[in-house]
Amino acid sequence: MACFLVPASEAVITTVAEKIIKSKEHDESSQKTEVPKVHFSEKLSWLNRMLWGGSALLAFEHLWHGEVIPTFPFLTAVQNGETEDMLAEMGTAGVGMAVAVTLIWAGMLVASRVIENRKNTAVEATKEEI
Repeated sequence: MACFLVPASEAVITTVAEKIIKSKEHDESSQKTEVPKVHFSEKLSWLNRMLWGGSALLAFEHLWHGEVIPTFPFLTAVQNGETEDMLAEMGTAGVGMAVAVTLIWAGMLVASRVIENRKNTAVEATKEEI
């Protein structure tokens, strides 16, 4: 029905946050390190891409099945008086999908941190050898 609206809403919020963080990181980017570090705004863009892509696919699927229509109120559940069912689906399936995507992104952040730490220790070991 409208479960794609929950991850899409999260995508809107994280996109705005990414733009704000990116502008602040740009001011601080004058500090150069030997090992390049992935900025948090870039990591947040990973989440944005996953959320926007998933939301677009879900919206297309709902459009394909006739649950989303091109005329107001755009959702057949609202038009048919099934708003309560729609909100229940958004609260279960929509929130579940948004949480799952965010947890996968958190795993990506952990993996990124591990890789960055390995690179830092390799550079430090190389410096000590010289």
